[in-house]
Amino acid sequence: MKKIVIVGGGAGGLELVTKLGHAFGKKRQAEVVLIDRSQTHIWKPLLHEVATGSIDINSDGLNYRAHAAKHHYQFQLGTLMGVDPEKRTLTLDSLSDDMGHTVLPERTISYDILIMAVGSVSNDFGTPGVSDHCYFLDSHKQAERFQQALLNQFLRVHQEGSDAKLKLAIVGGGATGVELSAELFHVADMLKAYGMPEMSGKRVNVKLIEAGARILPALPERVAALATKELVRLGVTVSQGTRVVRAYDGGFETADGKDIEADLMIWAAGVKAPDFVAKIEGFETTRNNQILVKGTLQTTAFENIYVIGDCCACKQANGSFVPPRAQSAHQMASLVFSNIKASFLSEPQKEYVYKDYGSLVNLSRYSTVGNLMGNLMGGSMFIEGRIARFVYVSLYRLHLIAIHGWVKATVIMAAQKIGKVVKPKLKLH
Repeated sequence: MKKIVIVGGGAGGLELVTKLGHAFGKKRQAEVVLIDRSQTHIWKPLLHEVATGSIDINSDGLNYRAHAAKHHYQFQLGTLMGVDPEKRTLTLDSLSDDMGHTVLPERTISYDILIMAVGSVSNDFGTPGVSDHCYFLDSHKQAERFQQALLNQFLRVHQEGSDAKLKLAIVGGGATGVELSAELFHVADMLKAYGMPEMSGKRVNVKLIEAGARILPALPERVAALATKELVRLGVTVSQGTRVVRAYDGGFETADGKDIEADLMIWAAGVKAPDFVAKIEGFETTRNNQILVKGTLQTTAFENIYVIGDCCACKQANGSFVPPRAQSAHQMASLVFSNIKASFLSEPQKEYVYKDYGSLVNLSRYSTVGNLMGNLMGGSMFIEGRIARFVYVSLYRLHLIAIHGWVKATVIMAAQKIGKVVKPKLKLH
């Protein structure tokens, strides 16, 4: 019986292992295994809401082990250290508890087919001080760590009196930085109902710093312009064309020698695949550690290894690489599932063609803006407001359907609506 191993339970990895479990694990045609360094999955586009406490990972997250039991695959908790493509083995780091005691030793796992879906991490581009003084939002653990620091800072500012302000600086004007900027004002306003009557968005000073000519460089200029206008209206200071050269305790230094003071500093300026990926012998990688693949999403050197998601470097017909987005990971997962099925039947594999369905940016409760792509529109269509918000929410619902099925996804959505009525609107601990 063949063994299919997926490393990484992000959007693409979890959708793929669910399909493989039902297609092969349920019928015992293959052993399907998911490996992830966390016990819990959360849809990555929602991490900025975890970071502000708008979402509680304990109630809104998915437990891999419970999901595996219902969808016919195995789950192993562990951090990937290396891959030996010649021996077809993986090495997982030892696992320790909070007291430093070894729970599991270093392990070696064999595979017949491997799917690398290890995602991405923040790229600090070697900027001095960033790793020591900034928060990142690569995982739900990092998001929760920031949420605790944010809550503590809110308590401090509220205690200091009405003139005190919380200063936050976010480096990176992509979707994460833009959405987090807006969400911070929303959270500050909601704290009035939770024992901080003097707190509001007016006591938050957010600076969004982008090195490029404009924020949201991957989106159409009209979308970026409207998002900028909305952020400025909220009170965000948007600094475009501003390059950070150093982070220190209490702020950033820019290339023109200016200091940007901050109580909390967040780095969201670009991503790269984890550093260990570039060290795997036999993989061709880009300068961002992404693994180069053929059109079938197999690595250039090993036909039994596929790559999907943010760690995949797939060149398009126009010479550019497929962007690291959730929709890319979803499409790649679907194609790799079809290709693995084809390999079992000794049928030819299909080539991946990225389809851009547009992009949306959710500015918390204030607005949602973006563009949709499609043949019916003859290109792209700009949308905003309630329609855009509906489409944005629908993307998350489609993800729930992909990993749970229609029935359970519908129940989860209903439970989430009920939860909004009976639970606090913010995570307060």
